[in-house]
Amino acid sequence: MVDRRLLRHLDYAMLITTLLLVLFGLAMVYSATHASQRDSLFTVKKQLVGVVLGFLGMASIVFVDYHVSERFHLLIYVGNLLVLAAVLLLGKEVHGARSWFGFGPFSFQPSEFAKLAVIATLARHLNKKENFTNFSDLLGPLLHVGAPLILILLQPDLGTALVFVFIAFSMLYMAGARGRHLILLGGVPLLIFIALLFAHLRYDFPLPLKEYQINRLTSFIDPTRDAQGAGYNLLQAMIAIGSGRFLGKGYLRGTQGRLGYIPEAQTDFIFTIVGEELGFLGSFVLLALFFTLIWRGLRVVYQARDRYGRLLATGVVAMFLFHVMENIGMNIGIMPITGIPLPFISAGASSMTASLWAVGILENVWARRQKIMF
Repeated sequence: MVDRRLLRHLDYAMLITTLLLVLFGLAMVYSATHASQRDSLFTVKKQLVGVVLGFLGMASIVFVDYHVSERFHLLIYVGNLLVLAAVLLLGKEVHGARSWFGFGPFSFQPSEFAKLAVIATLARHLNKKENFTNFSDLLGPLLHVGAPLILILLQPDLGTALVFVFIAFSMLYMAGARGRHLILLGGVPLLIFIALLFAHLRYDFPLPLKEYQINRLTSFIDPTRDAQGAGYNLLQAMIAIGSGRFLGKGYLRGTQGRLGYIPEAQTDFIFTIVGEELGFLGSFVLLALFFTLIWRGLRVVYQARDRYGRLLATGVVAMFLFHVMENIGMNIGIMPITGIPLPFISAGASSMTASLWAVGILENVWARRQKIMF
């Protein structure tokens, strides 16, 4: 039986924002794919599967107290590792990455759900830790995130690995880790990576990354250097967005996307379709919806009933924030191209389902913010 008290305490502004993002995404996916498929609704139908599974999962998550995931943290953590290991052995390879299980016309990407598993289990790990006075106190949480992170890198999926890192740092900060420790922890590896990247580009120093990944990471600095190769996607994306101007060319009237000049227009570069067809105004509306979602998520963080709920909400907000910043940033040439989807907008049933489940986690924490309720 549904508890009506719970329904009264849901954040309906967040739910409406989420629904608007889903509808916006379905419209953009149709625009990006209808001209290139025999069945113009094929990709949209697949996306709708993710929408249905997402909302069903969201409802289930909302009505089960979020502390249940704390009690089953070990099962979630081990299960997540087993699935990520299985995809390396049994998954299908797409664009050089073995990240998907294939089921006929449908694909399942475990790494999208691995983010939620890491958030839930890391929140429990951090909730049990009293303080982070010393730098060594960070070792346990880092090892906790490190195991699934390595499995993600082996696929290889650098974009998702970066999401893991951002989530971990955000949750550590919320748990009480000292800022200088986090800066040291993140800054030193970043400087080392930049130095190794420079050595690779200048002296052909070997890196544990595929060449196409290195090209994608560096092409945003000067895409004209290899305009027909690594920089092609970014240049076409910037042309498409710029050509939309203020009001855009009109829905379904884009040329760069419809004529196939933008590779992966329905996934990685879906924002170019928004910019070209709906212009600055449509892009602003989309960004306003994301801003609203993240703002409502931050309200959940600061009004959560307990530390575990606060950490859960922090992880979800961090995940959404990084996805939005990185995806839109790489579309307009200010961030490296990593290939992570724009939540609710990019084609991909796994991404859609996981994003809606993440909203379910936020709603769960928000609805139980008052101790008197239960």
